Amino acid sequence: MTQAVLDGVRDLLPGLRERADEAERLRVVPDANIKELEETGFFKLLQPRRFDGFEADPVDFYTAVRDIASACGSTGWVSSVVGVHPWQVALFADEAQQAVWGEDTATRLSSSYAPTGKAVVTEGGYRLSGKWSFSSGADHCSWVLLGGLVLDGDGNVVDFKTFMVPRPDYTINDVWHMVGLSGTGSNDVVVDDVFVPEAFTLSMGETGSCRGPGQAQNTSDLYKLPFHSIFTGTITTPIIGMAMGAYAEHVEMQQQRSRAAYLGEKASKDPFAMVRIARASSEIDAAWALLVGNIREEQAHVARGEQIPLRLRLKVRRDQVIGSQRAIDAIDELFEASGGRALAQGTYLQRAWRDAHAGRVHAANDPERALQMFGAHEFGHKVDPGMY
Repeated sequence: MTQAVLDGVRDLLPGLRERADEAERLRVVPDANIKELEETGFFKLLQPRRFDGFEADPVDFYTAVRDIASACGSTGWVSSVVGVHPWQVALFADEAQQAVWGEDTATRLSSSYAPTGKAVVTEGGYRLSGKWSFSSGADHCSWVLLGGLVLDGDGNVVDFKTFMVPRPDYTINDVWHMVGLSGTGSNDVVVDDVFVPEAFTLSMGETGSCRGPGQAQNTSDLYKLPFHSIFTGTITTPIIGMAMGAYAEHVEMQQQRSRAAYLGEKASKDPFAMVRIARASSEIDAAWALLVGNIREEQAHVARGEQIPLRLRLKVRRDQVIGSQRAIDAIDELFEASGGRALAQGTYLQRAWRDAHAGRVHAANDPERALQMFGAHEFGHKVDPGMY
């Protein structure tokens, strides 16, 4: 069944590419894109089977995201971050899962995990308030997952949680006017003193330990993988997809291009152009191979009933941030070699260049922090596993 989803996604790629300009103009992924992806079953890939999901291999999910982003970067980005949320919802208490999917298994959620909001402990739950930025795809979702610091009565921070909030309890502020990923509709979410029941929260301490109350119902090994491995992969994968789309367009353009500055030389016969193509393709392949290989290694530990070693979790993050950079380096290499026509509005290459560099500034792509933690562990320093 998962293969049918992947095949269905590939059939959509020409249409997604045709609507890429529309996404930028609207500043949000077109409704048609979301509807078509929903019809393929894409948004249920990581959803529990008991809610009509596929509990698919995360590599299959990443493969679908990669392909979508190769046609439209904004659609790839939104599909990735919205499509991964069922994985986390599966870790929440059953009461929360039922609230989201009990009546409609096609319900979607957006997110903003930076703890820019505050929650005060109250009877039965929390009072949540704050403003969260960059909630990609929020207009296509009816719930949101928000990161927040939990405060006790004295104002002391006692936990860092994800809060699940339904659409009537938050406001979306339209502030997304960007030069890259401009079609993602990554707007602000505002919550004003809303009660969130305990069952609708999930401690990052639990997810950092690969645990969650929802594992009592959702027993698949899929839900025993590290949060920071699964989720950061959703940020790198669209960028790899953008690089693949840029590569395909660059090769096609160069096969048709004559270089006026070089006496009409065919670009496809330029040995330096060949070197750039080889270098770029190697970077893209390496980024993808490391992402897939690392997930496979984590899955093998889970399948054997073993705890995933901290070094491996840090390695996943090391290779993830470098994978993003490799994909962007490949796009830069191709963009610089494509000539002035690549600058034309409507070309995939210039859009991929803007979108990939926009994705690079996401917190999950902060290279120094991830690389420093890996190096610290190698030198024998203590590293908090909850963050990786």
